[in-house]
Parts: sequence; C-alpha cells; structure tokens
Amino acid sequence: MTRESSGIHRIRRPMKAVALDGLTEVADLVDGVKRRNLDPGDRIVISTKNSVYSLTARADGLFDVSGGWFEREGEGETRVEIRGCTAGGHAIFADHVAAKGLFMEFADGLRTTRIKSVRLIPISKSGS
Repeated sequence: MTRESSGIHRIRRPMKAVALDGLTEVADLVDGVKRRNLDPGDRIVISTKNSVYSLTARADGLFDVSGGWFEREGEGETRVEIRGCTAGGHAIFADHVAAKGLFMEFADGLRTTRIKSVRLIPISKSGS
C-alpha cells in the first residue's frame, strides 16, 4: 500500500523560550486598552475576525458585555470578568482588556477570535 502525499507538511521548529521580564517589556509596548486606564462607564467596541463586542467598564472591575458570542447564544448583555489578552498561547497580558492582533480572554475560558480593531469611547465627564 502506497501513501500519497497531501502536500501539507508540518514544519517542526523548536519552541522559543521567552523570559518573563521579556514578556513584561513586550506588554508595555502593546498598543491597546489597559484596564488601569479605564474609568467606570467607559465603553470599548472590539471587532474580531468573526464578531463585534461592546464592553462597558464597571467600578468593581467587571464589564457589561454584549454582542459576539453572547448575542449568538441569546445571552444579551452579560456581566463578565476579563482575564486579559493573549497572543494565542498560554501567556496572558492581564492588564490588557483589548489590543489589535491579540485574543481577548474571559474568566470562564472563552476566547475571542483575533482582534481586528479596538475603539475606546470614554464616558463624558461633566465640567470637562
């Protein structure tokens, strides 16, 4: 019995290790919305490869989210915790709520498809 080649081959490359301090430096350079820069009421509109999400920051550190997976599952607006963003692996940028090119991860393990755009809409402050 002969085996025909599919033409698809996996290239084996050694895994590249990155030191934790290197990840910290990279996290500071990633352009995106960081939770430390959010005020309660700030809204973030996130477009991913497959969906659009709307998040509203809350004073308790959680977010009210609608759209995307939550909309498809009939959840409506849902209160969630966001773990942070990943580049597709296991390392998480915990201070990042959303950043272009990364994946947003919720506390229940749900992960979005790759983020295409992020728009921060700050809450309007009276007297400003």
